Amino acid sequence: MTATTSTTEHGTVDTVAPISSFRIKRFALMLGLIDKVIAQKGKAHILDIGGTCDYWLKLEPLWRGRDLTFTLINLQAEPVSDARFTSLAGDACAMPEFADNSFDIVHSNSVIEHVGRWKQMRAMAKECARLAPCFFVQTPAYGFPVEPHFRTPLLHWLPMPMRIWLTMHFSLGYYPKAETVDDAMRFLEDAILVDERRMRALFPPPARIEKERFFGLTKSFIAIKD
Repeated sequence: MTATTSTTEHGTVDTVAPISSFRIKRFALMLGLIDKVIAQKGKAHILDIGGTCDYWLKLEPLWRGRDLTFTLINLQAEPVSDARFTSLAGDACAMPEFADNSFDIVHSNSVIEHVGRWKQMRAMAKECARLAPCFFVQTPAYGFPVEPHFRTPLLHWLPMPMRIWLTMHFSLGYYPKAETVDDAMRFLEDAILVDERRMRALFPPPARIEKERFFGLTKSFIAIKD
C-alpha cells in the first residue's frame, strides 16, 4: 500500500498508514541496505527525502536494535522530539547544502512522481545517487491499472480531457472535486507516474530495479543501489 501523501512543488510528505504486507516486504529490501552499512560501520545515517519521523517510528519494530540516525528533507521542516531525527527544509531536486556522500543511504518512498516532469525527476535521481553510496527509491508504476493517488481504475490512461472532466465532477482518492480547470490540472499534474523504461533511465546500473507485484501486475518500482 502506498502511503498517503501531501504534496508540494518539489516534494511530498508521507503520512502514516497501517503496516501492510506490501510495506513489510518493501522494508525488508531497505533493511538489507541498512544491515550492509551497519556490518561495515556499526551504524547508518539515512537521508529520507519526503519522509517523516512518524513513518520511521511506525516501522521501528522492523529495525529496532540498529544504530540509525535520520535526516528528513521536506519543503517545510517538522518538529521532532526524538534525538535520532533531524528535520530540515529543502528541495528534493537540489540539495547543495550537502556534500557528496554525506549520508550512508538515501531513502525515498512515493516522492519522485510528485517533483515535476522529467527534468525535475532526473534532478532528484541525480541527487539520490550523489548524496550516498546506497539508495532506495520507490514509486508507483504507470502500468498498474489503479492510479494510487486518485484511487481510480484506468484514470491515468485516459485522454486528458476525460481526466479533467472526471476530476471536476467527482472527488477522487486524496483529491477533492476540482472547482476549476486550473484546480483539475494542478491535481492531475501533481503525480506523474513512470513506466519501467523511464525508471531504468532515471536509475541506470549499477542500480537495479525491483518490482512490487499485485496479482501478477507490477504495482510499483524500487530503484536500489547497494
